[in-house]
Amino acid sequence: MNKGLLALVAERTKHFLESMPKSLRKSKGQFFTSLETARFMAGMFDLSLAPECIRILDPGAGSGMLSAALVERLNEFGSAQNIHLTCYETDKDINGLLAENLELIKVNSSIPLEYELLSEDYIISQQSDFREEILASNNPPKYDLIIANPPYLRLLRNDASALAMPGIVHGAPNLYFLFASMSLFNLRKGGEMVYIIPRSWTSGLYFLEFRKYLLSRGRAMHIHLFASRNKVFREEEVLQETMIIKIRKTSDTPENVLVTTSHSSVDFNEMTSLNVPYASIVAGKDTYVFLPTSNDEMEVISKIHSYSSTLPDEGFRMRTGIVVDFRQWNELRRQPGEHIVPLFYSQHIRNGRVNHNPSGKEFDWIVDAKPGLIQRNKNYVFCKRFTAKEEARRLQCGIYIAEDFPDYDFIGTQNKINYVDLTDGANMDLPAAYGIYALLNSTLFDKYYRILNGSTQVNSTEVNSIPVPPGDIIRQIGRRMLEAGELTTQVCDSILLEVAYG
Repeated sequence: MNKGLLALVAERTKHFLESMPKSLRKSKGQFFTSLETARFMAGMFDLSLAPECIRILDPGAGSGMLSAALVERLNEFGSAQNIHLTCYETDKDINGLLAENLELIKVNSSIPLEYELLSEDYIISQQSDFREEILASNNPPKYDLIIANPPYLRLLRNDASALAMPGIVHGAPNLYFLFASMSLFNLRKGGEMVYIIPRSWTSGLYFLEFRKYLLSRGRAMHIHLFASRNKVFREEEVLQETMIIKIRKTSDTPENVLVTTSHSSVDFNEMTSLNVPYASIVAGKDTYVFLPTSNDEMEVISKIHSYSSTLPDEGFRMRTGIVVDFRQWNELRRQPGEHIVPLFYSQHIRNGRVNHNPSGKEFDWIVDAKPGLIQRNKNYVFCKRFTAKEEARRLQCGIYIAEDFPDYDFIGTQNKINYVDLTDGANMDLPAAYGIYALLNSTLFDKYYRILNGSTQVNSTEVNSIPVPPGDIIRQIGRRMLEAGELTTQVCDSILLEVAYG
């Protein structure tokens, strides 16, 4: 193959990008793959497993960058006898360029190549096959290699694409994981797919059914992470947390998963690699995907997973604050008074404790007229739901002591905080509160949560899924914290190491 072909496709793509407003492409969920990323993705396939007659699928082809990169790699590898390439693309603005690029790929391939360009909707056109309906094909097409940079676009739950794959959708669907699910369906047994997608699917309830589908029918073989958010789609000015994953369609679980991370360089020259046990990558009843990038992070996972029960198993549960303040203007107050109770924000969490000093908000109080907006004045552990990306800690907590506010039977919590309570509704004893605080405020749990979730939001569902020591050990930790009289992370780390993780 002409070594300059991929560069030529990239140059033609650049001209297209310059002619199309970013706002228009964003509305379609289009973010185009760079030359370096396309070549790296093509290099992730194990071509020694591919047959001589190779069927390739590019389900969101765009300008054909990924197809060009993979055909280039196949030409260099030299074992294929012929190639059949199928590309899906519904965007009329780019279909002309894609058709021209596919012809260039065909002409310049040293391996005989045929291609087809389908302008039909990739998801909807195959919904009968995927759902095994009466109109399904007896023998739907299967592919040996699938490579994709799918559209990243949130959908309404009643969108036609979401309705086409109801078993995958839970909550707010996104087009990228519908594409990935359909691609796994299109993959032959033993075949491989390489996808560049956001990291958001690795945890959380919205992606639960997708994770179960993907990881019950295929196995993650190689995961690539990006230390910097702005290197992947740098021409597109995208700050999405992104990853590349290779999935093999097999029921055989590999011993290890290769996890690579590119750092400052955009051409993948500065990388680190780690072989991680598969059980450390895919774990938990909700099939979470963990992304450790160092031996230290693997040790963190190992320590946390040394226990099997969770907060709810031990009688605790993290919940989300109740009051959405911008929707409750009529109930908010600037000053205390009769039938008015304190409203707590994340700004009230300071140095490990919760106070009600002025938060900087306009309203620090709420009327008690609506039972659904208030909760009993009991002992809690508060945790901020949102932190800045550059902050040192993701889990930022404080102990709320009911006796600090003796004048009130009820309080309000704004929904930008989470709080830990007893599942039976009783008042949490102080050793338990201090023990929970020590866990969440420790370096160990903060590192674990960062591995679990790459976003800046602390999700209560995810915290409730983290393995914790038994309740008696939690209270033992709490009693030691009370004796120490300090709430620093250093004290939490020391006591946890001695009592629970030594």
